[in-house]
Amino acid sequence: MGGSKRGGASAGKRPTIVDVARQAEVSPAAVSKVLRNAYGVSEQMHARVSAAVEALGYRPMVSARGMRMRTRTLGVSSLNVENPFVNMLLDGVAREAKRSHYSALIVLSDEDGLTQVEAAKSMVDRQMDGLILITPTMSVADLEALARDVPLVLLGRHGQGEGYDSVGSDDARGAEMVVEHLVAQGHERIVFHTQEVDTTGLPETAREQGYRAAMERHGLHPDVVRGEWTLAGGERLAVELMKRDRRPTAVHAGADIAALGVLSWMWRHGLRAPGDLAVAACDDIPTSDLPPISLTSIDQDAIEMGSLATRMLIERIEGREESRHVRVPPRLRVRDSA
Repeated sequence: MGGSKRGGASAGKRPTIVDVARQAEVSPAAVSKVLRNAYGVSEQMHARVSAAVEALGYRPMVSARGMRMRTRTLGVSSLNVENPFVNMLLDGVAREAKRSHYSALIVLSDEDGLTQVEAAKSMVDRQMDGLILITPTMSVADLEALARDVPLVLLGRHGQGEGYDSVGSDDARGAEMVVEHLVAQGHERIVFHTQEVDTTGLPETAREQGYRAAMERHGLHPDVVRGEWTLAGGERLAVELMKRDRRPTAVHAGADIAALGVLSWMWRHGLRAPGDLAVAACDDIPTSDLPPISLTSIDQDAIEMGSLATRMLIERIEGREESRHVRVPPRLRVRDSA
């Protein structure tokens, strides 16, 4: 029985990840990424490492599979913090993380899906125990690939992809409730304001669907104006509506922040809600309840949504494998603006 070698490992010696790396001519870290089916591994790298694993007969020790140290840190990726509703979601995440003795690291990214993927991968590289993505616009394939590498919960995006959880409001029902209330007040010319999106499952799409369905049930003509859910976007909406020869009697802004822009423009031009234009929205941010504003809005229980997403993520981290997709029921808060 000689001391022959097989692929760089001594006979009788269990091959290690270092042996695999030497055989594949890559780093041990690269081997680890392939073995974990980590996001972003190229086909060529996967093939090289797989060939080395096969040649050496490498098998990871059972104990090594769970060796990834817990950091008790959650990564949170968010898009638009100009919208106070996002801050309410983050508040819920932070509260639950603190209660559960975790830290939350918040990363901001733009709406480009590739940028969001890179931000998520960066958090994985920094050993986050799990990720919460707030209204991500990346593809379902990217989300499912990411979920294979780290526990993942989507906050504010609809859809039931494999391997991850989601928490969101019943956005379609919320928009229906606003239309039903306005129709009960005698309104027929009701405008809906939304953002242009090209990703399925986002609140914009669901709210528009709910608005259209409710208008059609009442035999009314849907009137959708596209813009931005920002203060400036709301002001531009007000200008457009006031220029019309036949003005609407009510507007359902897709988000409170845009409705505040509408109201601000109206106040500066001597107009008032609901006399000149009834205004309703969705989000129910704290500012909307202030007496001078008194904005009718859909309460999505944002803080609870953030807390729930965090609890679900921690369940994932602790071993739950089956997917959960929760829709929080909306509530209509009727105030003076409508």
